[in-house]
Amino acid sequence: MKVYGYCRISTSKQSMERQIRNIKLAYPDAVIVKETYTGTKIQGRKEFEKLLKIVSTGDTLVFDSVSRMSRTAQEGYEMYQKLYNQGVSLVFLKEPHINTSTYQQAMENQLSVNVKTGDQASEELLSGIFGALNRYMLNLAKRQIQLAFEQAEKEVTDLHQRTREGIQTAKLNGKQIGLPCGTKLITEKSVKSKEMIQKYSRDFSGGLNDTECIKLIGISRGSYYKYKRELKNMYMSDTSKSIRE
Repeated sequence: MKVYGYCRISTSKQSMERQIRNIKLAYPDAVIVKETYTGTKIQGRKEFEKLLKIVSTGDTLVFDSVSRMSRTAQEGYEMYQKLYNQGVSLVFLKEPHINTSTYQQAMENQLSVNVKTGDQASEELLSGIFGALNRYMLNLAKRQIQLAFEQAEKEVTDLHQRTREGIQTAKLNGKQIGLPCGTKLITEKSVKSKEMIQKYSRDFSGGLNDTECIKLIGISRGSYYKYKRELKNMYMSDTSKSIRE
């Protein structure tokens, strides 16, 4: 039986270390699985998918909060049920009331009373009452789990809405959102990459072809050709300027 702690961040403002610290405080021996992912759906989380394939009956899966498992209520609840039925214990540090141990306790605490009154009608009535109470308790536990995932989904939806409203308000107030049209973003990576392209590409001062340059510099093909195109445009602009002068 193993304990795994799943930590996920979807924005640069979130703290991976905080999640790890919280899990380690509660489960010092937990194996931490880290993932950086933007989005709400479970599909596409490579590390999470790998984790789901190795957890088995008796293992424990720990999350800092329910939102780290899923921000979509339907998917989150379905995944909860699947893992519970698989015999995997789920722990949510910020929402302990929906831990599988709590759900299991609700299952085990279902009323089981055998009343013998000697009157069949009375016994059937009591049996029906106790059965209804059992179903109510179980449905209540299920609803608490669903509400937790629904709340997580609502929080991210509200955040996106506030962001959109903030952008719209800023635009109405005449503020520039993002870079002006046609502005090139200059980064340390782009400057360094362009210097290496100029030095090593046979289209400039070097002797390497495009594939060799891409491998040497360690950037994507899209970025490479973008930087190369900008360099050529710069050279053409400088040449035209020199001719006019």
